[in-house]
Amino acid sequence: MIPRRSALLLLAATPLALRLTPAMASAAPVFASGGIAINGTDPVAYFDQSQPVAGRQEYAVDWNGARWLFSSADNRDRFAADPSGFAPAYGGYCAWAASRGYVADAVLEAWTIHEGRLFLNASLRIRRRWERDIPGNVARADANWPEILG
Repeated sequence: MIPRRSALLLLAATPLALRLTPAMASAAPVFASGGIAINGTDPVAYFDQSQPVAGRQEYAVDWNGARWLFSSADNRDRFAADPSGFAPAYGGYCAWAASRGYVADAVLEAWTIHEGRLFLNASLRIRRRWERDIPGNVARADANWPEILG
């Protein structure tokens, strides 16, 4: 049995924004809060502006079970024409977690574009792990996806 103080320290060390879903649980195909994909961040902006940019409700597209927001009508239209070309891999869930066989929420500042694909990770620390072997991690995550959704 874990002493109460140790248990409290473990809980305090766990980021509240990180949600882990075991492979046997059922997860939505897109990382969405309140039905809004990737916390309302414009996925096209990662490619064009090299940073996360907040989307706006007036530039929205419903795709793959979630509402995607964009910072401009142009970005919305580009996404609508090729959603799989701009949407983050693994539904916007943490790419490193997908490579390890489970689902975890992502933070939008921990991103990478590799070979034309957008990858999000659960934290900047996890992104550093991801970057140690991107091709190997992609291969493992691709093999796990989408079965890990449950």
